[in-house]
Amino acid sequence: MPVGLALALGVRRAYRLLAGGALTLDIGVGRRTRPLGPLVHTIRAPQDVVFDVIAAPYLGRTPRALADKLEVWERGSDMVLAAHFTPVKCGTTTTLETVRFQRPDRIDFRLVRGPVPHLAEAFLLSASDAGSELRWQGELGTDLGAIGEWWGDRVARAWTRAVEASLHEIAAEAERRAEHLRR
Repeated sequence: MPVGLALALGVRRAYRLLAGGALTLDIGVGRRTRPLGPLVHTIRAPQDVVFDVIAAPYLGRTPRALADKLEVWERGSDMVLAAHFTPVKCGTTTTLETVRFQRPDRIDFRLVRGPVPHLAEAFLLSASDAGSELRWQGELGTDLGAIGEWWGDRVARAWTRAVEASLHEIAAEAERRAEHLRR
């Protein structure tokens, strides 16, 4: 096999391993961080209902409807270790994250294994005139200077799209539950 072809195949395989979350480069050289978000979503439901919608699949039994997105490996009273499965252009990214719950207003996520060496994010809840405000923000870090920054930009875009989709799902379910409670 020609050297150029072997190199191209190796780079492609490394890209798929990184993008899929199976390979995390955490060498601490040239670490660069960037903010994620914030994204703010107003939800027509009480804060405790929104919190419960987010926390229930982690702290209780994970619904079958989420089986292709979430697998809880370990559960505690206020923290879980969970695998998240997110579709991306080249397949599915699997991340392993700790999730901490501080009722009634905060849920923190910290990446243990995934496409970047550092990622910390939070859902922050507050009451609003409309019901609740859900704010997502975080920080993403990569190694290897400019190359890592390039990679981090791609991961941040995909991560933000995934969170935006989750925010819409959370809002729809919380508003459905709130409407049911009002009846």
